Amino acid sequence: MTMSHATPSKAILITGCSSGIGKATALRLARAGHAVYATARRPDSLNELTAAGCKALALDVNDEASMRQAVAEVERTHGAIDVLVNNAGYGQSGAVEEIPLDRVRQQFETNVFGLIRLTQLVLPAMRRQGWGRIVNIGSMGGILTFPGGGVYHATKYALEALSDALRFEVGGFGIAVSLIQPGLIRTEFSGTAVGSMGELGGESSPYDGLNRAVARLTEESYHKGPLSWLAGDPDDVAKVVQRAVEARSPRPRYKVTGSAHLLMRLRRLVPDTLWDSFLSTNYPRPGLPR
Repeated sequence: MTMSHATPSKAILITGCSSGIGKATALRLARAGHAVYATARRPDSLNELTAAGCKALALDVNDEASMRQAVAEVERTHGAIDVLVNNAGYGQSGAVEEIPLDRVRQQFETNVFGLIRLTQLVLPAMRRQGWGRIVNIGSMGGILTFPGGGVYHATKYALEALSDALRFEVGGFGIAVSLIQPGLIRTEFSGTAVGSMGELGGESSPYDGLNRAVARLTEESYHKGPLSWLAGDPDDVAKVVQRAVEARSPRPRYKVTGSAHLLMRLRRLVPDTLWDSFLSTNYPRPGLPR
């Protein structure tokens, strides 16, 4: 079924809905009356969302067949996916030298390559109907980088470039692209990021002091340190996603939380050497005396 420009599909497909930002976004958009397809690798983790009116689908952004099946399921009913919210992702922490390359590849497979492939799959039908929205969940970490987060930050920097290119390439087909740039959000993300360091190096590692600082500062920043006062909750992001979805002319970028506004502005204003000095007040520099 091909939808006309006057009657665009109202189906919203969201990835990574089992918790955090994805779950909050699915709940908010469903309560606003949208037809929400909430997805996760395990659909049984979406029971609360189905009770709220969402339709649950299995979707693994690392699996081509899974993505094709989910997109086909929505398009059979609606003709096209009206809005794609690319939310699925996680954080890999650790010094770049010590992260095994298979973990680096997995980080990019989930945070970048899966996003690209799913976007490729939904665009043909969006173009046919002459309308669509793509909302990418990026991060302030796509503008600034903290030590011990190089691999994760690299994936979010990639979303900056991809969103800019897509916005130009598909705008003429009636498709708007927005990038959401959350700052610190109180979710399971921080625990996953710290846990991802595992046994990298251990006490004999030249980066042991840095790894310990990353673990401590991650916990403090999200939950109990000074920056935690500028952190937000998943629904803070969900509200902004709703704004991007429903706006007549959505903005290319939306910052979310005080930490994003403060730190992104600071990073733009200070030169690299001054930024490094600022970081040195909190993170020990490997190789230098403590």
